[in-house]
Amino acid sequence: MKRVPRLVFVALCLILSGSAGRLSAQNVTPVAGGLTSHFVTWLNANGYSGYGFQRADLVGGSYGGKVSDSDTVVKVPVIFIHGNSDKALGTGGLYQSGWNASIEYFLAKGYKSSELYATTWGPANTLLAANQYHSRPYLTSTRAFIEAVLAYTGASKVNIISHSMGVTLARKAILGGAASDALNGGSYNLGAALTSHIDTFVGIAGANWGLTSCYLAGGSTPTCGATNGLYPGYMYGPVGLSSILASINSRSHYEGSKVYTIWSTADEIIMYGDVVWGRYTSQIPGQNGEVVLNVGHLDCKDLTGYNQWRMVTAHATN
Repeated sequence: MKRVPRLVFVALCLILSGSAGRLSAQNVTPVAGGLTSHFVTWLNANGYSGYGFQRADLVGGSYGGKVSDSDTVVKVPVIFIHGNSDKALGTGGLYQSGWNASIEYFLAKGYKSSELYATTWGPANTLLAANQYHSRPYLTSTRAFIEAVLAYTGASKVNIISHSMGVTLARKAILGGAASDALNGGSYNLGAALTSHIDTFVGIAGANWGLTSCYLAGGSTPTCGATNGLYPGYMYGPVGLSSILASINSRSHYEGSKVYTIWSTADEIIMYGDVVWGRYTSQIPGQNGEVVLNVGHLDCKDLTGYNQWRMVTAHATN
């Protein structure tokens, strides 16, 4: 394995663990979490019990669902997909703000829990951040959650708002098709693309073309891996881009009817002005529009509730 210079290794650990983030525990707004008993009952009765979407092992592990049979879904449901080491809802822990701010904003705009959904796809442990990658369990679970919300709500389409590694995870889950995970059974197929079922896709501070820090680290961690990680290749083009990133960037505008991004040139996690090999890594090929900020990585998510709401309801960036 390529030896990683000490300073680069230390910086990478800080980046991947999120410990460079600026959001403090005091900034997290409490949100009543968990899936409703109505949704859990439906999941268990319809073959989804094995996925553990409730994440009862975590405080703030999930959100969403109807309160009863009479709870009608009026608005296009929104599915929130968090980033590496974050979780569905933040509960005051540092660097895990969850989707509290966004959910509070949407609730204030008239949404109900039956129209807002989130689950935790990883261990929600910053100390394990460097071990997380676009694995078969994470991809199949993310895809199954989208399918479950579609079936449960009866909606023809959903909106997806994603952040950080959740952006690339969601993009592959929607794209479907062939994938490979040597640690989890080798080659497999996610199925047909879900494009026709997604109205608006919002990718916030995603590393769609990889992370420069992963190049500096030489792909020495699962998160930076050259197959299912965020390895950016070794020159503009880019040559050697990780297989998973090459897959999701091989086509454009399949993420939904409308595709938007929110990102920052001052992102302390992505760094380098968001530029990787001469391009902005947070931009998605074929996107319809973007909002570019000058804030930190978590603030791109936590301070943009208005922008997220406008994108999914008005297909607008202002």
